[in-house]
Amino acid sequence: MTRYKESDPSAPGGLGILITNLGTPDAPTPSAVRRYLAEFLGDPRVVELPRIIWWPILHGVILRFRPAHSARAYQKIWTENGSPLLVISQRQLAALRETLGKYLRGNFAIILGMRYGNPSIADALEKLRQENIRRLLVLPLYPQYSGTTSGATFDAVVAELAKWRWIPELRIINSYYDFPPYLDALAQQIRATWQETTRPEKLLFSFHGLPQKLINYGDPYFAQCLISARSIAEKLELSNDEWLVSFQSRLGREEWLKPYTDQTLKNWALAGIKTVDVICPGFATDCLETLEEIALQNRDRFLSSGGENYRYLPALNARPEHIQTLAHLILQHIRGWPEA
Repeated sequence: MTRYKESDPSAPGGLGILITNLGTPDAPTPSAVRRYLAEFLGDPRVVELPRIIWWPILHGVILRFRPAHSARAYQKIWTENGSPLLVISQRQLAALRETLGKYLRGNFAIILGMRYGNPSIADALEKLRQENIRRLLVLPLYPQYSGTTSGATFDAVVAELAKWRWIPELRIINSYYDFPPYLDALAQQIRATWQETTRPEKLLFSFHGLPQKLINYGDPYFAQCLISARSIAEKLELSNDEWLVSFQSRLGREEWLKPYTDQTLKNWALAGIKTVDVICPGFATDCLETLEEIALQNRDRFLSSGGENYRYLPALNARPEHIQTLAHLILQHIRGWPEA
């Protein structure tokens, strides 16, 4: 492909689509996890403490002890092809590229960039710049908006674009927590599972947790999680006592969003609930938090407390209905651009 100078107005500019997710270590080793956690937990969007307070805690305590523990967790889910998050993300990208090719016209390029780790957002944007893009759509794969996820992605994109001489037109998909195809795809997945096997006593919608103070500051995440879960429950025609929203992956001693997933599952088992399905609608791609924390840790917790049947329903990943959902979302947000 012919390369043009960035300042050449005769160059046939195109559309760039950047798909982003949180990220993953390069390997399930303490050293690789340490690098990843240093970048992740060093982001002021993720931990909103003054650096003079947080830096000694992060580098003096957390990065000394947590990497070895996290590496053991990653080793439980690591595949021969690498990190599940990265492997599945690459499948999503390939399927999206093929699907969008049926609908878009002109030049377009779609690429993957992780907020933390590799491939980085900076590297992904540089590849798009080499393709001479003039319009850029960013899709963070976080259905529910939070400053810690979508907001942090915006920071990284803008920081990289600030280095460019010629800035492309920019659109960022803020969230899609109430996007009908997304809700339909999740409801369809749950319904299909129940038709093939059995329906549990309880369905738990487990979302990634946030410190409660962030919601108090105005982050819309909590409300959007509730809206997503209730919409899916309504599509499944569930009564209020058949489902619940909970929050996982808390860190530290401060109050996080409640109820907590691990405590909820233990309490249900102790109360005599025998069968539970858990789904994580906030994760577009399976990763450590779903495959190890939910599918393994919390399964053991539920069964050891008296439960009998525990099932984790996977993320939508590269399922055809998910790819169609993401393609529909992208097409909706590039309206008015020549490639649409």
